[in-house]
Amino acid sequence: MESVREAILLLDDGTCFKGHAAGIKGTTTGEICFNTSMTGYQEVFTDPSYFGQILVTTNAHIGNYGTKDEDEESKKIQISGLVCKNFTDEYSRTMADQSIQQYFEENNIVSIYDVDTRAIVKHIRDKGAMNCAISSEILDPAELKKILDKVPKMEGLELASKVTTTEPYTYGEENAKYKIAALDFGIKENILKCLSERGCYIKVFPAKTSYQELLAWKADGYFLSNGPGDPSSMDYAIETVKEILNQKAPVFGICLGHQLLALAMGVSTYKMHHGHRGSNHPVLNIVSGKCEITSQNHGFGVDPKDIEKFNDQIEVTHRNLNDDTVEGIKVKEQKAFSVQFHPEASPGPHDSRYLFDQFIQMIEN
Repeated sequence: MESVREAILLLDDGTCFKGHAAGIKGTTTGEICFNTSMTGYQEVFTDPSYFGQILVTTNAHIGNYGTKDEDEESKKIQISGLVCKNFTDEYSRTMADQSIQQYFEENNIVSIYDVDTRAIVKHIRDKGAMNCAISSEILDPAELKKILDKVPKMEGLELASKVTTTEPYTYGEENAKYKIAALDFGIKENILKCLSERGCYIKVFPAKTSYQELLAWKADGYFLSNGPGDPSSMDYAIETVKEILNQKAPVFGICLGHQLLALAMGVSTYKMHHGHRGSNHPVLNIVSGKCEITSQNHGFGVDPKDIEKFNDQIEVTHRNLNDDTVEGIKVKEQKAFSVQFHPEASPGPHDSRYLFDQFIQMIEN
């Protein structure tokens, strides 16, 4: 890495942190959020659900095991920028393809390190998620604030159409037992892998695909993927999910897909104070009575008070043990369910992989 360069992190409320620059020289903006995972930084960087966000890692060491192409969850880095304590250019993993600095340069990512990430995370937990800017070229906070003031808020922002595939594509073996139509709002590679391993041939469709086009593929089940942005801004997707539900076909949603299923049923969503992001969030499976350690990445949630109005139509299947937020629902009298967390867990534990099996059983029945 070249000689140490200065950089600043400016939050929307005027709070400023000074540190050193990594990645490319430049300026980037987005909503600040933090992830509590101890490992799996490359999977996190390439998760499309992070599109439009600047990530703070609570784990002190980032880059210590380099990067490897097969660890990517999409074809590029999706975060707008990175904030970390220690940015390690030298890596220990012999299987790695390159250093994190090379990886960031290839993906045009701006980063700041050597800052007090503990103080930054405590600030976000106290004040809530907000927009921010990182710059290694504009070191005057007043000048940077002028740029930051023009950045739109995450609430009301439709971003799935910016990360979705432009053309339909297939994944898995064509002669597999089940055909799945997946709506891509920012789908992760490991989700497709988990479905394929269970005998699924998946056709991945762009976010704004019409119901008629989905229907023409004659799928055995429908998958609603994760993704970025405010789900309530996605009228096109909500209407498509309503039509799928009218067909009474098997439906499985993850993260944004969970929120869209709720919205299609008439339940509202809301912007969370600072969201859930990490691979260590405890969730109670109300049906089994077991606690699952889950991988999560979301800044919006399903309104717990609003969902009470739909007790005759919707069953809450999972609750977050930290704050009691809704983590899973099932549509009564239908083969449709969803979870707020990531059962494919990349990175993260495999406690919830059974949900993919549950989807397959639902198709078989």
